[in-house]
Amino acid sequence: MPVRLILNADDFGLTQGINRAVEELHQAGALTSATLMATGPAFDDAVRVALRNPALGVGCHLVFADGIPVSHPESIPTLLGSDGKTFRPSLLDFAQALLRGTIAEADLVRETQAQIQKLQRAGIDVTHIDSHKHTHLFPGVARPVLHIAGRCGVRAFRYPNEPNWSRSLATSTPLRRRFAQAALDLFEPRFRALIDREADEITTHGTLGIAATGTLDAPMLRALVEAVRNQPPTRIYELCCHPGYNDADLARQRTILHASRETELHALLTVIPKISCSPEGPELVHYGSLGIPGLQRATTHYTQPTGFEKVL
Repeated sequence: MPVRLILNADDFGLTQGINRAVEELHQAGALTSATLMATGPAFDDAVRVALRNPALGVGCHLVFADGIPVSHPESIPTLLGSDGKTFRPSLLDFAQALLRGTIAEADLVRETQAQIQKLQRAGIDVTHIDSHKHTHLFPGVARPVLHIAGRCGVRAFRYPNEPNWSRSLATSTPLRRRFAQAALDLFEPRFRALIDREADEITTHGTLGIAATGTLDAPMLRALVEAVRNQPPTRIYELCCHPGYNDADLARQRTILHASRETELHALLTVIPKISCSPEGPELVHYGSLGIPGLQRATTHYTQPTGFEKVL
């Protein structure tokens, strides 16, 4: 069995241009998965894309910083910024509040459930969860989020730790990305210990492309694929990417990724279709094909949650 690789696009639902890129890539055999933002401005369009492409794995891109909640603001006060309506504006603000102990676990649970079940109620078979700016790596977030995701029928999640052999290929990592990676490294051991105790949880052996966010191009992607092929055959990795179209809708969003999204789109279209049928692998999969739920889906024994289940 060759190494398995999940090709996942974040920010599905942020703009119609991102949604269009996700669909084009998936239909070209260059993308297997995408994570949908429950309150993205182009959420409804993303749902339509997902439903007409049933082979695309669709996860929930949980947002706890720099966005708006699904829950009524009065029900999750400790997650909100100074305006009392939206989340804190940055990862730093969120992390500071979390470390000060001012974020209530009950609010994280409530908002996680609301975001996952919004997708499920729209007819999405949620294959896994990850989070905007990797906030689920914080132990104080991981515990309640993984628990409630499991109660919602979602057992797979991103393991946002990038192997050294993958990081080394990102030759022009911006300074801000290096600081973010240092923060991820700080909390990774506790996150790893937490998931090691959860035998029923499903994840990968690491996430590629984190250090390359904003700089991933075709040569770097080719190098990553070649490096993946040299890993032990039992390994499973995710490539985290952010393809899209740099259009007027994107310019109106709070994101630092603009022109790089089209660079990643071109890289994926150029590199991935050529290796998808190669006997050398990697085998392209999505989170919904992993573990017991994957076997259940493959044998039509899987019951898709409706999003109306009582889980609290």
